[in-house]
Amino acid sequence: MVLITLQTMRKILFISTTTVLFSFCLEAQDATIRTLQIESTKAIKTGLPDTIKKVWKTGGLYNLNVGQGSLSNWAAGGDDFSLTVNSQLGLYGFYRNGKHSWINTLDVSLGYLRTTTLGSRKNDDRFDLLSKYGYALHRKLNISSLFDFRSQFFKGYTYNNGLKTFASDFLAPAYVVLSVGTDYKPTKHLSIFLSPVTSRWVIVKDDSLASVGSYGVDSDKHSVNQLGSFCTINYLKEFNKYIAYRARVDLFSNYRKKPQDIDMYMTNALMVKLAKFFSINWNVDMIYDDNIKLFGKYKTSPALQLKSIIGIGLLVNFSTLST
Repeated sequence: MVLITLQTMRKILFISTTTVLFSFCLEAQDATIRTLQIESTKAIKTGLPDTIKKVWKTGGLYNLNVGQGSLSNWAAGGDDFSLTVNSQLGLYGFYRNGKHSWINTLDVSLGYLRTTTLGSRKNDDRFDLLSKYGYALHRKLNISSLFDFRSQFFKGYTYNNGLKTFASDFLAPAYVVLSVGTDYKPTKHLSIFLSPVTSRWVIVKDDSLASVGSYGVDSDKHSVNQLGSFCTINYLKEFNKYIAYRARVDLFSNYRKKPQDIDMYMTNALMVKLAKFFSINWNVDMIYDDNIKLFGKYKTSPALQLKSIIGIGLLVNFSTLST
């Protein structure tokens, strides 16, 4: 009887221990499953957007200004009809990574004017492609290389005493600048690029303009290379969310011919934002080139060229960021 009782007790103890262990395993498994269910409902955070540094900034700005006027039996006089259309497109791509920077800009301006007495003519035509690579030597100083290409799209004429004279065309003239120098940035709004060694090409593709030595080329050639010093000053300031101003001045001295006669190309643009898609724009361009001798009584003298255009119209900003 005692033996039977011990065997029975051993069986009972084995069954009880097994039952407890099995219950504990089930409870642990249920806890694990509940934990996995809770974790599965949480948002997955990879941290990827924070680890990628944005090195490219791209975008642009487009302006379109239109003006129209008409008169009928107007005693004070004037043109019966006038129409002006002016547009400016500015595109940019800025790259920065460590000590390396690369600035690319494209500026395009086109203007059209039509009046009853003057007929149709353009009052603005220009495109300018600039690319500048820099390697930082200091927080405010880069060693840089620069490429600039500037010309126009359509034929241009001068008008004097009712006489229309052909003066320019696509690649006639065109200016190509290759330069290496230093780029000093005293503030975030101002940069000054200075190069003591610059190669500049003046291109006159049109045969009739090249044959008379227009824009400084020899009469039997379509281009001339000039070696000299070059400086370009760029200023961009947003005073607030409504007013912005941009200016650029290019100066070039030709070592080979009259280095004291410095060629100048200057652009100014003032923008006042009126609403999300409307603005007032004032653009002033100035050019002085000793080789452009189209002025004076005998059309043989250089002079300061000045162009001023003001208008109210459409404004589209499509600035973006990319990686």
